Amino acid sequence: MRRRDFFLTAGAGVAAPMASLFGQTDAPDGDISKYSEALVPARAITKGPKFHWFGYYDKLEIDPTNRFVLSNQVDFEGRTPTAEDRIRVGMVDIENGDEWIELGKSDAWGWQQGCMLQWRPGSTSEVIWNDREDGRYVSRIKDIKTGNTRTLPRPIYALSADGKWAVTADFARIQALRPGYGYQGVADPFRKVKAPADSGIWRMDMDTGESELIVSLAALSEIPYQGKSLADQWNYVNHLLVSPDSKRFIFLHRWRAKGPDDSGFAVNNGFVTRMFTANLDGSDLHILDPSGYTSHFIWRDPNHVCA
Repeated sequence: MRRRDFFLTAGAGVAAPMASLFGQTDAPDGDISKYSEALVPARAITKGPKFHWFGYYDKLEIDPTNRFVLSNQVDFEGRTPTAEDRIRVGMVDIENGDEWIELGKSDAWGWQQGCMLQWRPGSTSEVIWNDREDGRYVSRIKDIKTGNTRTLPRPIYALSADGKWAVTADFARIQALRPGYGYQGVADPFRKVKAPADSGIWRMDMDTGESELIVSLAALSEIPYQGKSLADQWNYVNHLLVSPDSKRFIFLHRWRAKGPDDSGFAVNNGFVTRMFTANLDGSDLHILDPSGYTSHFIWRDPNHVCA
């Protein structure tokens, strides 16, 4: 089943029980037309023949004026992207007939999270996304008012609420150990290393592009899990998110018993997870959830996380 068909089917399945809450129970199963007044109004703001989507749920998609909606644009769907597949990034002007305004392109993207396209917090005109250049991943910042674009030397994963900092992971490492969540096009230089000291989480200054490794995979592997070191496991990090007060960030430390070149390596299972928080400089690491199965989270406020 195609993703689009799934959502149409799932939407109908959800709409029916919702409608019953409003006392509407006499429509045939799957017919949601009678429920339109009870549901939140919605309309499509992009159209074919190209395909459009945004990316992850925790990014700023709409500008502060509520006029421009960011979107990725691609020529195909239904298959895994290759290093040669390029997407366009742009925005929809919902106050001007849903006009599509192209902003640039990206060679660093995936279906799950797009290219991390988002508005820079605190700015009314700057948009940022990830790209690939000269064999490495970078990020582009474009000012939609001036048209000026500048390049930062690292990709971004999450931005602080004050717009001053980015935290980022190793997308080549993620792609090697969880294909589909990283990007195609740059090989993991530590593909043969289980817990490299030179890979992990970086913090980058959004104005200068200066960056530093603040949490290494080697250091994470030495923090015991159920009383044992993880240095003999294949370590990586994923899903970073900065707190609303820009003081701490959260991330998932994951590991596998089998590496990408091992027989029996499984793409979608076989990994264990624990959730950490840390100061924005990487200090005061704290295991928030050691359960092994944490997923999909959001900061409720600076002191609480929903997961």
